[in-house]
Amino acid sequence: MSSVLIISGSPSRTSKTERIGEHIAQRIAASGRSADHLRVRTLPADALLGADTRAPAIAEAIGKVAEADGVVLATPTYKAAYSGLLKAFLDLLPQFGFAGKAVLPLATGGTVAHVLAIDYALRPVVHSLGARHAVQSFFLLDKHISVFDDQLSVHPDSAEPLADVIEQFTKALDGVPHSTVLGRTA
Repeated sequence: MSSVLIISGSPSRTSKTERIGEHIAQRIAASGRSADHLRVRTLPADALLGADTRAPAIAEAIGKVAEADGVVLATPTYKAAYSGLLKAFLDLLPQFGFAGKAVLPLATGGTVAHVLAIDYALRPVVHSLGARHAVQSFFLLDKHISVFDDQLSVHPDSAEPLADVIEQFTKALDGVPHSTVLGRTA
């Protein structure tokens, strides 16, 4: 069974981006894969910003990335780029931290003017980390995401395309060897 790690890069506790990450984790788990959700905002700030990879929580988070067959990067768009919080975490990964993995870059934002932030800012980092396959990225408008009584709702204009991207990602996982540990396929 393949495993997926969703990495949410929003600093907000009430983040719609984080909710979308959880939604994706549930969809992936429903397809028979294991899914875990790493919320970067919950990592100790001193260790994260100080690049202390020996700190237990940071080392554990990096280990989760290493063990995953696939990674979903979920980020809000700030100033036409992905979040600095996500950047701080990605900077801690080894040079080829995504080697052999399928990766789904996903962003949320207030305007379609920021849609290219994924392709011009996040996708190059995904490739530089050695991703085996970066599937079609996806951008969700904030206005297409709503939460009422703790229930997530995605507008129909985004719900079907999001489902398609998740399906593409799960198909890409089928081509990924199961967890790689110390550079060897398990």
